[in-house]
Amino acid sequence: MHGLSTATEGESMVPGISPAIYGEADFRRIADLIHAETGIVLSERKKMLAYSRLAPLVRRSGLANFGAFLDSLSGDARVMTEVVAALTTNHTYFHREPHHFDHFETELRPDLVRRALAGHEIRIWSAGCSTGEEIWTLMMVLLGPDRAEGMKLSRSKLLALASDISVNALAGARAASYPASALDALPEPLRRTWCSAAPGSGEPRLAIDPAVQAMVRFRELNLMGDWPMQRTFDVIFCRNVMIYFDLPTKERLVERFARQLAAGGYLYIGHSERVSGPAAALLEPVGPTIYRRKGAA
Repeated sequence: MHGLSTATEGESMVPGISPAIYGEADFRRIADLIHAETGIVLSERKKMLAYSRLAPLVRRSGLANFGAFLDSLSGDARVMTEVVAALTTNHTYFHREPHHFDHFETELRPDLVRRALAGHEIRIWSAGCSTGEEIWTLMMVLLGPDRAEGMKLSRSKLLALASDISVNALAGARAASYPASALDALPEPLRRTWCSAAPGSGEPRLAIDPAVQAMVRFRELNLMGDWPMQRTFDVIFCRNVMIYFDLPTKERLVERFARQLAAGGYLYIGHSERVSGPAAALLEPVGPTIYRRKGAA
């Protein structure tokens, strides 16, 4: 799962917090809360998963039960952030769904490079960036395997925004250091040009080149909330973020993405996601889960 997704399955009893004090009403409150905050729908089969993820927070709070803990959330934004992080997880990898990067490289990159080198501003957004694998792949594909050409491009007015609701995921993305094996799927010329050995003991690690890192701005952002961005984007990636949203939430979000794209800009979504609702009038399909904003570029 990339970006925001429901946590993986698994049930475990948490010492000090008995499942007996966790009832159906508590789960419904949790499900309503996470839907309101993130758009995610927690089905009934996630009931014990929610218990196992939140029980440590309840225990740490010193409150007697889930009900009291949930009552306390309205006045504590920090703990609310921890609840969202506990109920979501981030799973992604480098060069995931490679047909998207192939399309980006062949269909978009030449014009983006031309415009950037001519002094135009280029804006890219990875929405639900998780721990950074998507945005780093995208930027390396954009810069290309030739370091001299890529460095010239890196000094242009090209800026990438990478956002996620999880502060923990963003910390991993900003660190820009990964087990070397995690980059095996990345084309070797890109890995050789834009990655280098990272210090440390244990499993070998690779770090993303500082020149690439300097091009990306990471921001905490809840896609269900207000978006501070005033200008449009040429490219938006939001892949496998919406699969646990209900249909009205998906349609509202995709419409917002469409309106945040410049005319002729591109939206890339996950392999199981589709465009429907009002956004269908704004976007035209140009490839598998790839859409172009209608209007002259």
